Amino acid sequence: MIRWKIGVEVELVAPRGSSRRALAERLAGPGGSVRAFFHPQSELSLVPDTPVFENLTLGYEARDAAGALVGRFVDDVTLQDDLDREAAPRDGWFRVVSDDARLLQLVARVGRADAGPLEAVAEVARLFGTEPDVFPGGMVRVVDRNSAPIAIATPLPGERERPCEIVTPPISEDHAARLDALLAPARALGFTLPAEAATHIHYDREALRDARVFRDLVRLVAPWAEALKALVGTNPRCRRLGPWPDDLHDVVEAPGFAALAWPDARERLAELQLTKYCDVNLKNVVHDVVDKPTIELRILPGHATSRPILEGAALFEGFLRGAIAGVSPEAPSLRVLLERLPLDEPLRRCWLDRL
Repeated sequence: MIRWKIGVEVELVAPRGSSRRALAERLAGPGGSVRAFFHPQSELSLVPDTPVFENLTLGYEARDAAGALVGRFVDDVTLQDDLDREAAPRDGWFRVVSDDARLLQLVARVGRADAGPLEAVAEVARLFGTEPDVFPGGMVRVVDRNSAPIAIATPLPGERERPCEIVTPPISEDHAARLDALLAPARALGFTLPAEAATHIHYDREALRDARVFRDLVRLVAPWAEALKALVGTNPRCRRLGPWPDDLHDVVEAPGFAALAWPDARERLAELQLTKYCDVNLKNVVHDVVDKPTIELRILPGHATSRPILEGAALFEGFLRGAIAGVSPEAPSLRVLLERLPLDEPLRRCWLDRL
């Protein structure tokens, strides 16, 4: 069904009383291991003059008895509606907040994710030559020697231990079996789809590092963005989607762009204010984002089984292969375009039937 090297992110929510750590421990299996780590996230702030709060939340990496990566299990701040925001913090769960992502990178490198709020930030306080301030209720604040804020670690309220985004390792073959090995145990433990659930597919970007292919991908996807979301059933409660900026089209359609060597094309694209929060995230390929050599499809709805995930992944693979092959985006309807794209026939029939 799909032949591309992909990574998959599946958004689930743990039953009350459980957590994403419980799923990591289940999937590590006998003889396996689970390691806590800091997972960076951003969320909008209501504080004046601070538009965004940068967060480090607790993620868990599971490895099997042979040491192979099984998956990572992280929070997603967009998952909110299923949680009791007034719930008291659970022991051992906390987050670290700052208004500067660079400071949180430092916390993530030197702090401990496997202990509590104090241990999370104590080492970064030492680097700044100060002592952490510990407040009633478990909050820990770090400032520099001029009392400028560095970071705050605080217990995690509102059932934030329950959101669980499964982040798979790269999958090159046996896609269904690899996904089922993660999702079947999750369902057995009572993990379900949250109200805002989405599924994200990361496609290896190597074949797309070509100016002509990149231009043709923009041409193929942009005119059909809304029709594609209707076709795949994008969750209307899913946050952080939207179109590419208009100036992306101006850049890729500029005379001579398609003939540029990729480093030169990338330099032009890097001047744009691209964000990951759109229907198809191109930021990773344009900016060579560390550890994410991918482009990301973000419009698929939440699924807890492998088949619909891979049907959606394979559909967009057809757009990627269509861009490589130079398929024309000019079509009177999405049906006609799907008939032209390089899709396996059973998959093509599947999506044409849904139209």
